[in-house]
Amino acid sequence: MARMNLFDAIRTRSVAWSEHNAVRSSTAVTTFAELLQQADRLADALQRAGLKTGAGFGVVDRNSVEFIIGMLAGLKCGAVVLPIANNLTAPEQEQIIEETGVHLVIREAEDGAITIGQRRYGVQRFDRAQQHIAPHVPDAAFIRFTSGTTGTSKGVIIGHRSAIERVEAANQGLQLGPDDAVVWVLPMAYHFVVSVMLYLYFGTTIVLSEDFTAAEILRAAATSGATLLYASPMHVRMLVSDQACTSLGSLKRVISTSAGTSVELCRRFNDKFGQPVCQAFGIIEVGLPIINLRNAADHPEAVGHALRDYDVAVLNDDLEMLADGATGQLAVRGPGMFDGYLQPPALRSSVLRNGWFLTGDLATRSPDGLLTIAGRSKSVINVAGNKVFPEEVEAALCTHPAVDACHVIGGKHPLFGEVVEADVVLFAGTSADAEELIAHCRKRLAAYKLPQRIRFVRALELTATGKVKRS
Repeated sequence: MARMNLFDAIRTRSVAWSEHNAVRSSTAVTTFAELLQQADRLADALQRAGLKTGAGFGVVDRNSVEFIIGMLAGLKCGAVVLPIANNLTAPEQEQIIEETGVHLVIREAEDGAITIGQRRYGVQRFDRAQQHIAPHVPDAAFIRFTSGTTGTSKGVIIGHRSAIERVEAANQGLQLGPDDAVVWVLPMAYHFVVSVMLYLYFGTTIVLSEDFTAAEILRAAATSGATLLYASPMHVRMLVSDQACTSLGSLKRVISTSAGTSVELCRRFNDKFGQPVCQAFGIIEVGLPIINLRNAADHPEAVGHALRDYDVAVLNDDLEMLADGATGQLAVRGPGMFDGYLQPPALRSSVLRNGWFLTGDLATRSPDGLLTIAGRSKSVINVAGNKVFPEEVEAALCTHPAVDACHVIGGKHPLFGEVVEADVVLFAGTSADAEELIAHCRKRLAAYKLPQRIRFVRALELTATGKVKRS
């Protein structure tokens, strides 16, 4: 069987929409033909710089057409591409580069030797004893690190064939094509393999938002006729809070991912704009197997139904299926799953359990297959035998008008084993004390779920993807 290359697949498919806009910003528009031509030129320059098939290739950049060109050029060279977010500190970037063992890295530099579009990039080379970065996965295309919310992040390897399978499976639900445009506000480095690759694969225009204010998001949508906003709960909250924003214009769908969006926020959004927020469940190892496309208005708390090509189950500790309504481990199987882990080297077959990938999330399932995330299995708090999901307490706290963000954990207790504790960040210019917040939660939560200790902090520790880091 001939080896598949994602870049070649995108080139073949793009013939049908070569003059269509691939990426647009407030200052420039790049067609699919132009995008691939620039990727060709950069691939030639990278090969002259020593990039070989199977080598590791890192791209450090912000959201931009140049970042996309860099990623595509690496794929064309047959390299294993590592997207690196430019909002990481220099030590964090270097740690990823060393842990991964990439052979060549490009990043923007005024005196750089390589030109992409209107910007120059410097080239950083590394002498490595191992010529192929992931020899146990010959088809390797991407390496992406997990978010590290509950521990050390892992390098996830995704092959060319798996990447194609997952974008095709995800689009069974999204149904995007050349007539669509997506307003892009999330970090590309963390959402490239499914999201950006899916848009390129199906001819959908990527509209880059210049900043992430509500006004700019809607301006970008209006000027491009965008049909989809793929965002995070933070962006949903900004749109709800901005009094000047009263209409979504051409946007037909708003999908929220990266973290759970509270029910109250979803309802406020629907009340204001007359359109529900569709929650989505994505995971690096699998892709985008679950989206709430059918029940977002009536059940905003749910992440949705499994897309057509995926099987999803709620299992007990013995990997047996639980009855509808019971809380258990969320397990997924289907196309496009990861091919292995980088360090220590492991193949997918050694990680799956009876063919299932265990996501680490606890969930419930309704009789018609609607799935709701209860929380992470490693973060459950046990209060005298009662299970408390931090996410539920956090959602209750965040309904208080003074609470900007919070992080709930379990604290040791001599009688109950654990009690609920919370670190809380207040909005600037507001005030609230612990008793007020506890009284607020008492109206929404059972007594054993109430925070017993509240600490007011300036900021919460976040992962590189913007999620709260859980201990």
